[in-house]
Amino acid sequence: MAAYDAIYFDLDSTLCEPIQGRSQLLETAFERAGVDQFCTVAGLRAASNEVTDAETDQVFFERTFEEAAERADADPTVAPDLASAYLETIDPAAVRFRSGAEAALDLAEERGPVGLITNGTEEMQSQKLEALGISEFFDVTVFVDPRNGVPPKPHSKPFEMALSGIGVEPSGTIHVGDNVYTDVAGANAMGMDSAWINLGHETAPEHEPTHELASLEEFETIV
Repeated sequence: MAAYDAIYFDLDSTLCEPIQGRSQLLETAFERAGVDQFCTVAGLRAASNEVTDAETDQVFFERTFEEAAERADADPTVAPDLASAYLETIDPAAVRFRSGAEAALDLAEERGPVGLITNGTEEMQSQKLEALGISEFFDVTVFVDPRNGVPPKPHSKPFEMALSGIGVEPSGTIHVGDNVYTDVAGANAMGMDSAWINLGHETAPEHEPTHELASLEEFETIV
């Protein structure tokens, strides 16, 4: 087993998941906006990877729905209404730990410093951390904040901030997340180890993780 100087986690779909299913959230948002549904959760997830400079949650979802609409040959002008409907539907605090997440956090804490690097704004993500009871758990927490020069993963800036916040070198660390594009690619580019939680969204990942897990229940096998 590897001995890491610090362990970093992603938040959404890694440590937590919404209590209401994502498919239902998306379906409800389309219904509220009065728009025929043109994408799935996986499609929205893929579209979100293209949004790198949104300064607010509203703008992020507007650009995400616009990208998803263009990919589906749908009308991109419905994006603002869909973004508003989605934000009205989702309750950031209505989340629960994913299977194995609590035990993984406890084990990580035993091994040394623990950090969080999340592709979400502090306004939205802090509500999730509070609901889970882990708002004060991490030694360093990095949120996306383009207005202050913090773009989303896989950009190097969030990882650099997380590493400097604990004072460790990339080669002695690992980042755990569910997204190959943001988590694995970002960590690999920094020289960190990467652990990919394979939720079935990507069958042939473009970036090779150091470790592949079916869930965080397997976390102890890599640390």
